[in-house]
Amino acid sequence: MWQLYQFTLCPFSRKVRILLGEKGVGYELKREAPWGRRDEFLDMNPAGQTPVMADSEKGLVLIDSMAICEYFEETIDKAAMINGTAANRAETRRLVAWFDNQFYRDITAPLLHERMVKRLVDRAAPDGKALREAMKAAVGHLDYVDYLLGHRTWIGGATMGLADLAAAAQISVADYLGGIDWRGHEETARWYRGFKSRPSFRPILAERMETIAPPAHYDDVDFDY
Repeated sequence: MWQLYQFTLCPFSRKVRILLGEKGVGYELKREAPWGRRDEFLDMNPAGQTPVMADSEKGLVLIDSMAICEYFEETIDKAAMINGTAANRAETRRLVAWFDNQFYRDITAPLLHERMVKRLVDRAAPDGKALREAMKAAVGHLDYVDYLLGHRTWIGGATMGLADLAAAAQISVADYLGGIDWRGHEETARWYRGFKSRPSFRPILAERMETIAPPAHYDDVDFDY
């Protein structure tokens, strides 16, 4: 059986887990704190980053969330997440890269550092300025998501795809850490309410990171703001 090495607030692991849930792929969760630099984990992935998927029976180790998603997209026919024309598939990959890189860099990463790493690892207080900058960036990024959803049924186009999974993964972690102001973002909020109801996403929303509690609305399907 596949084993997925991850931690609760890893957005890239969340993206993989949602995809696996949509495709009906079974796996066992393995808690991994990458900041601990565990030797056995570094042997699998010298970069020391989650997620990593391993299947000892098949002798396979998959590293990097996009590579993992592409692997299952190519090997499991059910619930295609990169589909349509070549142009449609290119747009999906562009948006996945945007969430995985720009959104993560500007919003998720600083929130994780200030609210999780500093608390669990550094035993230090968060930097208020860094938090304010991340929350300000979130407003601009959600404006763009509002624009996309104002012209499409789903973020990447007419059908749900990997761009939606990447978006839900990043936004949910930022929301868990109190970095999302939903006011003025009704298009994104409407989409997110619907996504929260998906069976592939509900178990993830039910999980909690030790000593870090999310806002009350975090796992509420019909959340208000």
